[in-house]
Amino acid sequence: MRDRLLIGNASGFYGDRFSALREMLTGGPLDVLTGDYLAELTMLILGKDRLKDPGLGYAKTYLRQLEEGLGLAHERGVRLVANAGGLNPAGLADAIRKLAARLGVPVSVAHVEGDDLMPYAPVPDALTANAYLGGWGITACLRAGADVVVTGRVTDAALVSGPAAWFFDWAPDDYDALAGAVVAGHVLECGTQSTGGNYAFFTRHDVRRPGFPLAEIARDGSAVITKHPGTGGVVDTGTVTAQLLYETQGARYEGPDAVARLDTVRLADAGPDRVAISGVRGEAPPPSLKAGLTRIGGWRNEVVFVLTGLDIEAKAALVRDQLADTLAGIASVRWELSRTDHADAPTEETASALLRLVVRDPAPDPVGRPVTSRAIELALASYPGFHVTAPPAAPTPYGVFSATPVPATTVPHTAVLPDGTRLPIPAGPPPAAAAPAPPAAPTEPDVAPAARADATGPGGATRRVPLGRIAGARSGDKGGDANIGVWVETAPAWTWLRDTLTVDALKRLLPETAPLPVTRHELPDLRALNFVVTGLLGEGVAAQHRFDPQAKALGEWLRSRHVDVPAHLLDAAPPAAATTPGPTAP
Repeated sequence: MRDRLLIGNASGFYGDRFSALREMLTGGPLDVLTGDYLAELTMLILGKDRLKDPGLGYAKTYLRQLEEGLGLAHERGVRLVANAGGLNPAGLADAIRKLAARLGVPVSVAHVEGDDLMPYAPVPDALTANAYLGGWGITACLRAGADVVVTGRVTDAALVSGPAAWFFDWAPDDYDALAGAVVAGHVLECGTQSTGGNYAFFTRHDVRRPGFPLAEIARDGSAVITKHPGTGGVVDTGTVTAQLLYETQGARYEGPDAVARLDTVRLADAGPDRVAISGVRGEAPPPSLKAGLTRIGGWRNEVVFVLTGLDIEAKAALVRDQLADTLAGIASVRWELSRTDHADAPTEETASALLRLVVRDPAPDPVGRPVTSRAIELALASYPGFHVTAPPAAPTPYGVFSATPVPATTVPHTAVLPDGTRLPIPAGPPPAAAAPAPPAAPTEPDVAPAARADATGPGGATRRVPLGRIAGARSGDKGGDANIGVWVETAPAWTWLRDTLTVDALKRLLPETAPLPVTRHELPDLRALNFVVTGLLGEGVAAQHRFDPQAKALGEWLRSRHVDVPAHLLDAAPPAAATTPGPTAP
């Protein structure tokens, strides 16, 4: 048996680069090619599709990608594993069989189901309710000879841990190896985010068209993250660190196959565009699975007023006063003034600010014509230069996401094998079987004030600069919570970051977080801090609670805030940008 599994990713979300599947199949050797198509918002979208047509509910893009990719995968002996089945994995599996017959490609197709709770445990008022399954259903399908495996809602990392368990014939209690595969899966799951996409230090590299990532996984669960030769972007310890910190909530990365201890992860440069991951310790999975629920939360509408030139604050106050009576009975009214205007601006657009009104209500009528008509009636009776960015629109439904634990033993995780056999997948072993875990990293440092003072270096000289001059960050969403991972590149910078960026300091730098619970976790081997901001995103991305509903740019806002940084750390920091990049690889 070979001692390395080559597993790649060709999709990080529903709507990712369409050509990626073909590019990964033709760019170099692979054993397995995965695709991640599901997210909290995606489940809501698929739920609406299923309401219109019960035969839908899956990611139709994947089927179109297989028009040219299925034959390529068969020719190259590459197994395909994707969660594109969404709410209807059986339907997508049948559609792939029909496609294969039409194309004359002799592949066997299997699927995994049981995550959809609605048929046997319906949740009142829910549009979708799905448990996050692990990878053992995928493992069973591959062991039965499947060339293509379609799943519904599995954890993103299960797309890698499942094939790895098949390839190396791991047992359910091989926790360290499984945890290593979970970590590799977490790095791969968001596609080009681990090859230079959305990267804090993007100016150092040519990231105009990053290649998609792949992992070389070893029998012990260690891995090397890389990409096909000649593809764009970069893989280095920074890009891998950034992805490791993305959408995690502490040192214990819980999953249904194993709990991966992120505070045991070791990264090392293994050559150009190669980063080795080792040392990952695992624990037994928890007895419960996460279940994601989506609901229609109500109806929303918005109007964006353009305020140009002088007296911006007074103009905004006038509009708010003029609409106050109309908005009085609406359940939720939110005003945001974005000061995009500049003094003595050379263009009208740069002289303008945006005043955004967002209204929400359980019923559509209060946020429909009464609001939009009244707003437009002000066109000749409000501030000078009145106009809006778009014509008035009808209200639209918005979604709400929530998560709840369900006992793993109550979820009918089932592998439907290529011959139609339905194979139940048992829940994981009891937690008592777990190997001893290393001690958890503290959530707050215990550092004396004198030690903090010493961190300024010789003479205590500091310079007030953006935090991003020395630190990278990546942020994202988990339901209504936001996470911000912050890391630095040297040991002295880590000492300073650990001692300086406390919860109180974060709240001062990001005032929106000040009234909310914030938890800080240390990951010293990654020279990183991870912050979880509870409730910042309200009821999740579909509710569009704030300007940046998925907190994608929260980390970049933090990096733009000015702090006092020891001068010797700035002088030793790598350059912010490289020379002008060369041409992108085709």
